[in-house]
Amino acid sequence: MRYRRNSTPTGSEITPESIVLNRRRVVGVLGLGLGMATMPAGTVLAGLQADDTPTPEAIVTGYNNFYEFGTGKFDPAEYAHEMTVRPWTVEVSGEAARTGTFALDDLLKGLAVEERIYRFRCVEAWSMVVPWQGVALKAVLEQFRPNGNAKFVAFTTLERPKEMRGQRALFSGIDWPYVEGLRMDEAYHPLAFMATGLYGKPLPNQNGAPWRLVVPWKYGFKSAKSIVRIHFTNRQPRNTWNTLQASEYGFYANVNPSVDHPRWSQATERRLPSTLLNPNRRPTLPFNGYAEEVASLYDGMDLRRYF
Repeated sequence: MRYRRNSTPTGSEITPESIVLNRRRVVGVLGLGLGMATMPAGTVLAGLQADDTPTPEAIVTGYNNFYEFGTGKFDPAEYAHEMTVRPWTVEVSGEAARTGTFALDDLLKGLAVEERIYRFRCVEAWSMVVPWQGVALKAVLEQFRPNGNAKFVAFTTLERPKEMRGQRALFSGIDWPYVEGLRMDEAYHPLAFMATGLYGKPLPNQNGAPWRLVVPWKYGFKSAKSIVRIHFTNRQPRNTWNTLQASEYGFYANVNPSVDHPRWSQATERRLPSTLLNPNRRPTLPFNGYAEEVASLYDGMDLRRYF
């Protein structure tokens, strides 16, 4: 099966004019408390639907997958304060002209801070709408001047068992550290993002402080948290979940409602907040609703194979 874009987007794929034009109202609804004078350089609303209201902050910061702190959804919020996030350095290696170890503050200095209000779709079939703050991933990576041999980029999460109790659990099943990767053209796509905050505040530890990857058209496990290493390579890097169970977690992991996880359907999702009486289910959109922006990255690929 191949995914083909329609020449004309459907009604559900068109960002409502009221959202595009009424930026002041959107920011007010978010409760960010940001005046126009201090507004980040840009706000990306691409792909949002009329009923995509931001998920309450308490849920975004309280309901997470971050196995470094435990397998329970509430474990990160309970235990992530044990992780030290300052100072923070990032090791850069591989096929690039500029490599070495850098202070995160130096890497971010001078880069345009933006707000990105994105859907977040977990492979477990729940979803959120999150107002992130941060910088374009391309702007970060270009600083290192990757060469022509750089076909992929890998991101490695912090490994510090003394502060991350999930890493010292006897039966975690994960070969730490956590690693994820993207093709370079995916990483350079305008929607790919490095988040340093959410809801107008510094990124909480449980959400991947001090910075994390956000790739909104892919399942959430692709968006590595608390990144300490960036590696440019000419080979497809291993990614943790694909290494553990390739039949369930692909390298590309683009959101596709027509390709089910072996243990559950991906055709619908449970938008948080939800309850047993009101599961708040809705159809899952191809590429999480960002098909018009990103589908050309995969032209000619059999997406049943590569999702």
